[in-house]
Amino acid sequence: MGSPEGAGEAAGSPPDLDPERIRTAGPVTSRDVARLAGVSQATVSRVLHGSAKVAPATRDRVLSVVEATHYQPNAAAASMRTSRSGTIGVVVNRITNPFYPQLLQALGARLEPHGLRMILWDAATGPGERAAIEAIEQKRADGLVFTTATANSSALRHAIERQVPIVLINRVVDDQPCDQVDSANEDTAARIARYFADNGHERVGLITAPTRASTAASRIAGFSQEVANLGLHLDERHVVDGDFSYAGGKAALERMLAAGIDPPTAVFAVNDHSALGALDAAGAAGVAVPEQLWVVGYDDIEMASWDAFQLTTACQPITEMVRVSVELLLARIAAPDEPPVHHRFPGEIVVRRSTAHVPVST
Repeated sequence: MGSPEGAGEAAGSPPDLDPERIRTAGPVTSRDVARLAGVSQATVSRVLHGSAKVAPATRDRVLSVVEATHYQPNAAAASMRTSRSGTIGVVVNRITNPFYPQLLQALGARLEPHGLRMILWDAATGPGERAAIEAIEQKRADGLVFTTATANSSALRHAIERQVPIVLINRVVDDQPCDQVDSANEDTAARIARYFADNGHERVGLITAPTRASTAASRIAGFSQEVANLGLHLDERHVVDGDFSYAGGKAALERMLAAGIDPPTAVFAVNDHSALGALDAAGAAGVAVPEQLWVVGYDDIEMASWDAFQLTTACQPITEMVRVSVELLLARIAAPDEPPVHHRFPGEIVVRRSTAHVPVST
């Protein structure tokens, strides 16, 4: 087996060239990037097209130079040479959920050094799904990223049937032959149940979401099973669908408080958006958080850390998940016949005021 391409090129630091001087002298070319990185233009091309044959150290050095010089490949010329569009399609849903703009921002930042642009389709609308399918048919996208995939997504089925390079991030679909990246939703939700139990909460509540989403299904299963294992009390009237939304979470806690039985002293919402709604419902009902009620969410959106909320939540390592997703997609474009990969990251509970800043027991 041969060595990875670029392994023998400039093993140390790149030549002492000034990226700023090159950038201000005129448009940066691939030849400039190659000189700065101490590699050949062919190696630069392979890195930008996601070739798995390039040595990791060489790839990192080339991408560092690309970022430092703000190199922009000529998309039209590249498309003519490679029959590729230079475009990655991203299929989303519920774009109003603050989690997804954060995810998209990370995706755009990771694609840009590779000279790839991103086009967005909203699967919540018919035109969004149809546009994604048309792009697949017309080869206007080199690959697809699904951020909210479900088993009944027509665009996902179509992409798999056409063997389009795709990666699922955040939500996954079992038994589908494609690369997938998510976090340990079930285990992290179970840890939240243990966190409640460790701090004396015996009556708990659960704000759910539609289980066609793998994130909801896994978080519900992990929390519910651990509640049963620990002997906590989860009345069926304290399990309410919050539909992944602020309004749904607010209405869910209102129903729990109006159920006519002792209310829960700790509530887990399967995403932050519905957890924020629960916090506001508690405030409107005169229920003090955290003195009378603990609330925990999931996703660690930016708003969760705001002083008005200070929501304890489970954090997914979005930057790392995106990094791996883009690497998998570029590798899939370069080598479409490799076996699919499923990469799962651990989650972390971030403690804030909504649980009285009580640390999670190790």
